[in-house]
Amino acid sequence: MLSRLFAPKVKVSAHCDLPCGVYDPAQARIEAESVKAVQEKYQANEDADFRTRAVTIKEQRAELAKHHVSVLWSDYFKPPHFEKYPQLHQLVNDTLKALSAAKGSNDPKTGEKALELISEIDRIFWETKKA
Repeated sequence: MLSRLFAPKVKVSAHCDLPCGVYDPAQARIEAESVKAVQEKYQANEDADFRTRAVTIKEQRAELAKHHVSVLWSDYFKPPHFEKYPQLHQLVNDTLKALSAAKGSNDPKTGEKALELISEIDRIFWETKKA
């Protein structure tokens, strides 16, 4: 009986604890820049311990970048955006795949590819904000 009395009346959900409405591809870009920078540092250093730490950090940052891109896709972009930018679904998919590739590689070219795709998402995002 008490559980029904104190049960929530309205159920809500958001990408964070409070629906803030703040979205920005810069979060994904910063994490992807970190991925590429760590890949470059990995290539420039032969120390095994350093390299082990670099791989761990790179993988964490790539996963964070994927999270931020996914939040934009699932929470920010709406049907009118997908109508105006029909390539957006494929672009997000390609970006997530590029980030996965960068996560699994120590080649800075993979980090650069992810950054290029995030840059295109960024361009579209800011165009939608102007509209």
